[in-house]
Order: sequence, then C-alpha cells, then structure tokens
Amino acid sequence: MVKVLFVCTGNICRSPTAEGMFRHLAERAGLGSQVIADSAGTHGYHVGEPPDPRTQRAALARGVDLSALRARKVTAADFTRFDHILAMDHGHLAQLRRLVPANATAALRLFLDDAPGLEGREVPDPYYGGPDGFEQVLDLCEAGSRGLLDRLSRESGFPIRESMG
Repeated sequence: MVKVLFVCTGNICRSPTAEGMFRHLAERAGLGSQVIADSAGTHGYHVGEPPDPRTQRAALARGVDLSALRARKVTAADFTRFDHILAMDHGHLAQLRRLVPANATAALRLFLDDAPGLEGREVPDPYYGGPDGFEQVLDLCEAGSRGLLDRLSRESGFPIRESMG
C-alpha cells in the first residue's frame, strides 16, 4: 500500500483535483486497492468545505467526481502517515519543508516532477481566472497522476492491469 498526499494552498482547487484524478486513474489501472490518496492545504482558509464548484464541474465533465472531498489543513502527522507528499507549486514545497517534523518519513517533491517533460513545473492556481484555468489544471493533474502511477508501478512493482485511458 502506497499513501500519497497532494497539497495546495486552500485545498479547494488544485490538490483535490490531483487527488480525484489520481484515484480515478489508479482505479482504471487496477491499482485502486494498492494506493491511498488524500489532499490538504497549507492554509486552513476552507477547512470542511467541498472543492470549488468550478473545480467540481470541470472534473465531473471528465468523469472525476470530487463532491465527497472536504478541505483540510496539512498536519505534522501527515509527514509520517504518507509515503509521498506532493506540492502543487514551489511555494507549497518551501512551506512544507518548513513544517517537516524530525520524525518525518514522507518524500517531498513537486507533483509534476513525475510527469515527463513537466519536471520542475507548477500547477497554476485557477481560482481567480476563468474556466480555461480549471481545464489546464485537469490536464496537468492527469499528466502528473499518470507519471506518478508509472513511478509507483516501477518502485513498488504494482502491475498496471488496464489502460489508464
């Protein structure tokens, strides 16, 4: 079992999209029982709230239902509970590095570092923009999730049984 946490600022746009897309693709690849995904924010602005309605609409149009997700803030326990903590941008990664407790076991990195050709890139915040921003986030989250599943398959020996589409 591999546990992955996706992190953005408020946990209502980028990180729940990444969580939902990763779960969706993991299920399609036959890995749903071998991975656990969650998401959190570096800030507690929206704790307990569902993902932004625009995020939910865009994801649902691609068959990814985010309606059950609720925002939460990263905790110190996350650094030992998860194997991988993936930041949506460099600012989140820097903030996470400042929060790392001495007993941390999770690997920290940018989410897109596993996406071929997108290494080092950030998932931009769509919150203040139009619908195209949410579509771009979905595209990037799909690429990042595919890359992450490939990595986990190689590292953990998970057999990908079906096409991720």
